[in-house]
Amino acid sequence: MLIWLSAGISLALVAIIFILWKWGNLQMIGVTPVKLVTFIAILFTSGLDVGLIMFPLTEFNRYSTQADYDFTNPLAIEFGFWGFFIWAFYFLTCFYFCIIEPKVKFFQIRWVQLLNNVVIVGTCAFTAFLLLKNLPWYLPSLGDGKTIEPSFYLVVFAAIALAVYSSTELKYVRILSLSSTALFFGLIAYMWGNAFVWGNSHIAQYFAEESLLEGYFVHIDRFVFPINQYHAFYLFWWLAWSVMIGQFTARFAGGLRTWQLLVVMLIFPSVPIALWFGVLWHYHQTHIATSGGINFLMVFVGILFVVNSLDSLIRLYTDNLNLTHQRLGRRNYFLLNFVSLVGLTLLFKIDFIKIQWVGALVVGLFYSCLGYIFYKKLHSVSRITSSPKENQLNFDKFNVSH
Repeated sequence: MLIWLSAGISLALVAIIFILWKWGNLQMIGVTPVKLVTFIAILFTSGLDVGLIMFPLTEFNRYSTQADYDFTNPLAIEFGFWGFFIWAFYFLTCFYFCIIEPKVKFFQIRWVQLLNNVVIVGTCAFTAFLLLKNLPWYLPSLGDGKTIEPSFYLVVFAAIALAVYSSTELKYVRILSLSSTALFFGLIAYMWGNAFVWGNSHIAQYFAEESLLEGYFVHIDRFVFPINQYHAFYLFWWLAWSVMIGQFTARFAGGLRTWQLLVVMLIFPSVPIALWFGVLWHYHQTHIATSGGINFLMVFVGILFVVNSLDSLIRLYTDNLNLTHQRLGRRNYFLLNFVSLVGLTLLFKIDFIKIQWVGALVVGLFYSCLGYIFYKKLHSVSRITSSPKENQLNFDKFNVSH
């Protein structure tokens, strides 16, 4: 599996370099262009999930004690698993679905459609499973802090239900993206203030701790390929997300040049991630308790991230399969998606499905797509000089209306 994963990452790196060389200054325009601020909010909240909120405090000890991570500090490790380089996967797939797929139509082939939607549905369920798995640690008052209680299932199933409902209207996706982003920054500000304004910590400590992130950039080459099995789990997870997020965000590309989009995708999500991890690292190092209200706020924002991610992806696969609420009716649409996602979430719970398998399937799709382009569509791809014409017309209308 590690060799297969490394092969997928190698292909992605080569493809990104080639895209920048051939189409680096091409203007990227999606079918529904939006302003840059909205695009970044959609990218950030759709491209991340509850793990960003809940994982770090449970992982810092792992990175502090295991020899595999001795080459740098735990904060740099955590950032390396979530920030900067790995967002290049999203850039690659966003560019492909915005510029190349309209010419190639690889994902319209029936067997590819099937596998693509298996990836989307499976990763949706994994997102819900992560919320379920981490709730005992963050809400110990509802149980013993270890066991998944019935109340936790209710929380997760309610989040799935809300996401299914939200997916019926694109306006809900935009509202949730912007509100989730705002609340996330609010959570960072509140926890920072709790430590450094009305708490006993000194602001200089925070900036000193943030400087530890330099350890990631000094050793960035160590994060490209899997450090160990746990890092491989993360990389497979990001690859599993990449195809879905590329399809979704490509719709909203609002006229940035290719190289500009890469910069936006690498830097803009990484800044709040770095700020957030710095706060959590300080709480970990100084043993500031997060019990009670802070844990509740973290769970609340985490649930919003889950809902925001799921509604985007539910909308994506239902559109792909023509299982829209307009065709099925709202009740049937809701029941189909709710029952499917609840069932798959429970399969992840019993280890019947693993996210590594989904990521491995995505690597297979990458190589199959490349082979298809070389075999049938090389001439069409080599002649690409702009975004699809119909998207440019939408962009002109968008600019006039704004």
